[in-house]
Amino acid sequence: MRKIIIAFLILVSPAWVQAAGGKNCGKIDCYKANTDLHNKQSLQRGVKLFVNYCMGCHSTKFMSYERMATDLGLDAELVMKNLVFSDGKIGDYMDIAMPADDAKTWFGTPPPDLSLVARSRGKNWLYTYMKTFYADSSRPFGVNNLAFADVGMPHVFEGMEGMKKAVFKTEKDAHGSEVEVFDRFEPLTEGTMSAAKYDQAVLDLVNYLDYTGEPAKLVRYSLGVKVILFLIILLIPAYLMKKEFWKDVH
Repeated sequence: MRKIIIAFLILVSPAWVQAAGGKNCGKIDCYKANTDLHNKQSLQRGVKLFVNYCMGCHSTKFMSYERMATDLGLDAELVMKNLVFSDGKIGDYMDIAMPADDAKTWFGTPPPDLSLVARSRGKNWLYTYMKTFYADSSRPFGVNNLAFADVGMPHVFEGMEGMKKAVFKTEKDAHGSEVEVFDRFEPLTEGTMSAAKYDQAVLDLVNYLDYTGEPAKLVRYSLGVKVILFLIILLIPAYLMKKEFWKDVH
């Protein structure tokens, strides 16, 4: 039994390490995104933010409005009225109308589809990215980002968060060379949200993008709990049978 437990811990330990966060996000360590895929209210707020602030440039072309509405507990008529801003249908995929050639002209490269961004980048990176925009007059849109240096997009949440200044300091690295490292943020302008409310808005958006990366997670997590409970219950009679079969063996 001890060997089985040790083997199980070895198998799941990589997942614990990955979930713990701490992965480098550009000039800082990633912040921890405490999201919850079971929180449908958060997912609903997240899709609202995505459609209103992100979907002008970014699609999630592997997700349909109908699938999203079903998984998030939204009425189809409500989705069509509030989240579909075209003559599309509920069964359509969440694509955008922006031509790729125009996007390349405006942004230098077409904005990527975000269907799988949470799987490729990680939700901690996404969370850190949305919280580390700062003013930089040398950039085309007047902002830069600690997680994505020389970012080619505007800070779409500036109205909610406000704008801030990044303060850097000089330190010596392991080789004795002087390097510039991030120290702190200083506010420049106020947004419409408090820091706590903005933080929750970012978490909602990241939660939704985490869902779009693997919608089956909602089903898999629910099924996984049931399977584990079944195995725990099965362990009791299995252990009692083992004791009964081996009680006369010395």
